[in-house]
Amino acid sequence: MILRSIALASTLALAPVAASANWQLDPSHSAVVFEVEHLGYSNVTAVFPEVAADIESFDPENLENASFSVTIDAGSITTFWDARDEHIRGGDFLDVANYPEITFVSGEITRTGDDTAEITGDLTIRDVTQPVTLQAKINKIAPSPMNPDQQVAGFTLTGEIDRTEFGVDAYAPAIGTVLPVTINVELNNEG
Repeated sequence: MILRSIALASTLALAPVAASANWQLDPSHSAVVFEVEHLGYSNVTAVFPEVAADIESFDPENLENASFSVTIDAGSITTFWDARDEHIRGGDFLDVANYPEITFVSGEITRTGDDTAEITGDLTIRDVTQPVTLQAKINKIAPSPMNPDQQVAGFTLTGEIDRTEFGVDAYAPAIGTVLPVTINVELNNEG
């Protein structure tokens, strides 16, 4: 769910940019979004708006050596319905009082095309760590039209997460267990 910036940062390695670049997540143009099936009647959309990313190494000539980590504020989750959000933050689901963060640490990055990559890493929810694979697409890497000295990189990552693998198994399977995840990310580089 929160894998977004992490996987996106890795994808940067697919574009021709400087290895020493100081890339930072632009939280105003990034979101981790997922859906949960509700009793077969509908899908509920959820968003984690508070995400931080550390890009520890990045070399476009050596993609496999890129590494990054992402931290998501689990309590920031919103489904746009306050009572449901409080329930999800509670012990049945995320238990944010005991597990306030969700993290992703990158592992292997494999180029799959000119503007695509597969990113694997370790996702931790409620102190349970499982391997996760995301498909990444580079949308665009170019100077900002508002500040030509600033490079901007945009990515979309997609994948699925089985919440029960992380001990988040309340009401399964009536409430969906496999969650489709879409992560839209922008990164900025001031040079």
